[in-house]
Amino acid sequence: MKIIADTHAHTLVSGHAYSTMREMVQAGAEHGLEALALTEHAPQMPGTCGELYFMNLKVVPREMNGIQVLLGVELNILNSDGEVDLPESLYKPLDIVLASIHQPCFHEEPTIENNTKAYVNAMKNPHINIIGHPDDGRFPIDYETLVKTAKETNTLLEVNNSSLNPRGFRTQARENLFEMLDLCKRYEVPITTGSDAHVDVDAGNFDFALPLLRECDFPEELVVTTDLKKLKPFINRYQAD
Repeated sequence: MKIIADTHAHTLVSGHAYSTMREMVQAGAEHGLEALALTEHAPQMPGTCGELYFMNLKVVPREMNGIQVLLGVELNILNSDGEVDLPESLYKPLDIVLASIHQPCFHEEPTIENNTKAYVNAMKNPHINIIGHPDDGRFPIDYETLVKTAKETNTLLEVNNSSLNPRGFRTQARENLFEMLDLCKRYEVPITTGSDAHVDVDAGNFDFALPLLRECDFPEELVVTTDLKKLKPFINRYQAD
């Protein structure tokens, strides 16, 4: 299995990342990518960029270093209603939209019920393409409900390489991903792969995600990032073309 697209990465404008757009794209090209998504943290994340950044992304080239650049956002899910921290008018025109739960931004008690409802309601938003790192054990969820809703709403679930890094801060990611992927196989739900890179050397790096996919014998046909033709129907830029 070869991953040719990375649907989740950050540049220095996210505040706690360290590389420029050009540096990220160059590293992605060196890892053999055909497409890289730059998905900056939305404004509720401490230290990230403001709304004007997302308003002006139209000036950025969509191809650099021979690879396609997808310009998007990682929205913060704020509560169990699935509310997010950018107005729809700003994220609807973007190439690719992730929604994730982050500790500094989620405003309710992180119970299984609240977390699951938050993801389900976010997935009902037709402009959200991907649920980012739904593996974080600090936010336990009902994975069967998550996977079934992803199928109903045509939303991609992410296998996040950073979550699997032993030096990472998310808990129980490996066990949670095994459960999620088993359900994705059962219900034939496609998944995406995101490096969640915060520095250039990690753009397009799936040293932890690929072995896990092989270990659980996950079918390549359900991994949309192995072929741009499989990825395109799930992201806004190509749906608009």
